[in-house]
Amino acid sequence: MASSSVRREHYHHGDLHNALVAAAVALARDGGPQAVVLREVARQVGVSATSAYRHFANHLDLLAAVKAYAQQALTAAMRAEPVPDHVDETALGDQGLVRLHALGRGYLRFAETEPGWFRAAFDQHTPTAAGSESFRLLSEALDELVRSGRMSAARRPGAELSVWVTVHGLAEFLLDGGPLSTLGEVERENAITRTQRFITDALIG
Repeated sequence: MASSSVRREHYHHGDLHNALVAAAVALARDGGPQAVVLREVARQVGVSATSAYRHFANHLDLLAAVKAYAQQALTAAMRAEPVPDHVDETALGDQGLVRLHALGRGYLRFAETEPGWFRAAFDQHTPTAAGSESFRLLSEALDELVRSGRMSAARRPGAELSVWVTVHGLAEFLLDGGPLSTLGEVERENAITRTQRFITDALIG
């Protein structure tokens, strides 16, 4: 009883919103966006649904908060993906391209290791913020290819969308239930490498 009173008092001082988001994020991690139900989130936190509705107008409002969290986690995974020190020129090209492909590998790794959050990051029932950080990382990598002279300026307009769609499509195919989800480790790596080469050819010819 004492711990419950302390917890509710803590929420009374303004932390309930964050507690609800944290519970929703945990549900999404295990079961994707469809697992995020406002009443269940309230139950897990230990408050009434009425209390939860004071912080989120509806289910989609809460899901939008989860989506924002998942988008941030995706961006962090892309940033954290290591860039090889030694580059196989015949496979991927120069360091700028390797950096671009590292972002893509981080994207794919996030989809593989956090499928629930990955699906939440692109949930179709809530709007995606314009100019997301992950999209900006991709745009900056492409801009650097143009500045270095590796990519023609004529190929730059709209390139980020084409690259994003290609990598995202591969991620969806590799996820559980996708047509490539049963590939072994070697086959999966080959699929990623072929996709990277396809992107390289499309960008620099």
